Amino acid sequence: MNWELTLLPPEIGLPLFLGLIGASFVSSFITVAFGIGGGALLLAVLAALMPPAALIPVHGVVQLGSNATRMALLRQFISWPATPLFVAGSLAGCALGGVIVVDLPPRFVQAGIGVFIIWTVFAKPPEWLRRWPLVTGGLSSFLTMFFGATGLFVAGYVKSLELERHQHVATHATLMTVQHLIKVTVFGILGFAFGPWLAVIAGMILSGAVGTLAGRLLLGRMTDLNFRRALDVILVLISLRLIWAGVFGG
Repeated sequence: MNWELTLLPPEIGLPLFLGLIGASFVSSFITVAFGIGGGALLLAVLAALMPPAALIPVHGVVQLGSNATRMALLRQFISWPATPLFVAGSLAGCALGGVIVVDLPPRFVQAGIGVFIIWTVFAKPPEWLRRWPLVTGGLSSFLTMFFGATGLFVAGYVKSLELERHQHVATHATLMTVQHLIKVTVFGILGFAFGPWLAVIAGMILSGAVGTLAGRLLLGRMTDLNFRRALDVILVLISLRLIWAGVFGG
């Protein structure tokens, strides 16, 4: 029997699997090299390729692996005082979100992700979110149960700490690792079957780790403004496609 039929879910063939691995590499590279943006890009790509019901749980596990890799590589730079209140808020936010998310129609999730990503491109989190880690953890964790990529909220809080660039990336990775770990645990409790997706998840985590190592080589450089603009355009175009599919079913 063809190995791709035995290891991969029915919805994912070998070409799509290789595409997901490539997307994971690129997203991790972007996040480390440029600070933020890779998670939203990966979410947008996955939302266009994967079944909506599996999207947020699988994205959560992949992002858990990617952020944990960054956290391990930059562990000496982590600002630990930022963690306790954020963790407390994350526990409450994921628990509340888990109560609601199981009843959402898949099309709503797909369209909602498109709208949410466009919002992250053009808007900024409220200033008060930057100063209240308990609220930031709670709200971002609640939203991540539905829309996945809430790194923008967390980055706003980490930015308010005025850390050096390596410290910023390391602390942001730590907070996101905690958030995704809690989210994945909640989805497991709710009954999502991760088993059929293990090969996809493992491949994407490994390629994400390679992307993290490659992105670290550029970590000390200034952000490329043209790159940011190009990334924003890509995110908006993919998001519009998601909204169209969610609203019109095509």
